Amino acid sequence: MEKDHRQQGLDDHIKEECGVFGMYDFDGNDVATSIYYGLFALQHRGQESCGIAVSETNGPKGKVSTYKDMGLLNEAFTPDILASLKGDIGVGHVRYSTAGSSTRENAQPLVLNYVKGTLGLAHNGNLINAPELRRELEYTGAIFQTTIDSEVIAYHIARERLNSKTVEEAVGRAMRKIKGAYSLIVMSPRKLIGARDPFGFRPLCIGKRDNCYILASETCALDTIGAEYVRDVEPGEIVTISPDKGIESDKSLCIPRNEHARCVFEYIYFSRPDSYLDGVSVYHSRIMAGKFLAMDSPVEADIVTGVPESGNCAAMGYAMQSGIPYATAFVKNTYVGRTFIKPKQKNRESSVQVKLNPIREVVEGKRVVMIDDSIVRGTTSDRIVKMLRDAGAKEVHVRISSPPFLWPCYFGTDVPARDQLIAYNRTVEEIRDVIGADSLAYLDIERLSEMVNGKEICTGCFTGKYPLEPPVEDIRGEFDK
Repeated sequence: MEKDHRQQGLDDHIKEECGVFGMYDFDGNDVATSIYYGLFALQHRGQESCGIAVSETNGPKGKVSTYKDMGLLNEAFTPDILASLKGDIGVGHVRYSTAGSSTRENAQPLVLNYVKGTLGLAHNGNLINAPELRRELEYTGAIFQTTIDSEVIAYHIARERLNSKTVEEAVGRAMRKIKGAYSLIVMSPRKLIGARDPFGFRPLCIGKRDNCYILASETCALDTIGAEYVRDVEPGEIVTISPDKGIESDKSLCIPRNEHARCVFEYIYFSRPDSYLDGVSVYHSRIMAGKFLAMDSPVEADIVTGVPESGNCAAMGYAMQSGIPYATAFVKNTYVGRTFIKPKQKNRESSVQVKLNPIREVVEGKRVVMIDDSIVRGTTSDRIVKMLRDAGAKEVHVRISSPPFLWPCYFGTDVPARDQLIAYNRTVEEIRDVIGADSLAYLDIERLSEMVNGKEICTGCFTGKYPLEPPVEDIRGEFDK
């Protein structure tokens, strides 16, 4: 089950839930192949399942072609499958599950047929009131096909549509009921709609290529298909894309908030370094995190290296600031997906070593500063430190480009329960001892705002102070059997 999957210790990095991508070609050309390449650029956001749903706006109303499967995009989709997906409007999705099991039924996009036609929906995030909303729907006769909260959103939009003049109005009404983190792309027969929760937890941007309009989780997906960045969808905003009006934003539908709470881990780890989120360069944020670590936690050393890929930018920042040379000390096996077959206990292979291997020539006899983005359970940090020592490193000093995790996340990031977090009830010195490093330091929490150019961020997993009251019920599948 999902719980076992998360606790295998294959990768102690935290996981993000999903990547979403939507496209509408006003000239009537098929969009499935472009959606595929857009999702390809977002593959880092989810590697468990993927899917594309498309429709022909001039064809029979309500006809949607969908293909979904488990695994990576290039494993799930063939040229023949893409060629069979005919339509000039579509949504795509890549998924890593934080709530709801990792099964084919839970793959997105979700497609609903209802009285007013069809809806295709792709969702990134986590609702904190999903269980109560689900129960409310079940008591009025709703039958659920999945265990994911995205289906709860789809049902509410469909229900609200019965009493709304437009789909976007229905999305706005549904948004007033759902609480939590969500970036949504909704495909109706003639419109593409994007919506972002009022706190702006998850990113969503708008792009344009010729006569096509695009909605995507990150700007790197726009670059991949040769589209230009138009702007970000604002927190609490609903945008409607149609041939009649282009990009339209109805302020009466929006849910503005005075304070926002972007997920800081989008900048630290989740997003690709070539993306911009709300106008801030992810690459720049990571370079700054490394510079701050060098300023606040200096150490005498011979080389600085990053744990690939997410530690590399911060390591470069540390090297720039400290003057200690940056070196590539690890080779990463790029062919290992997130769900590779784990070596059995009786085998000698280490699952960490299958993914990473140090370069002896680089580290032998050296004092090494090793930068990583986070330590969650500590199940891989100790092994990576040991690998460097086994390769001849004289000293290993670990620097982490985020503060210590002390609390779980309820908003779509896979930060586990407190008792599974290595930093819970341990001092930094005790953690250093557990992972076997010569020294250990984390990014100062005060530096986070500086790192993201003063943007308002959520720091709940570090402080326990959440922008929304955490749920009373288990929404994270921690007690799944």
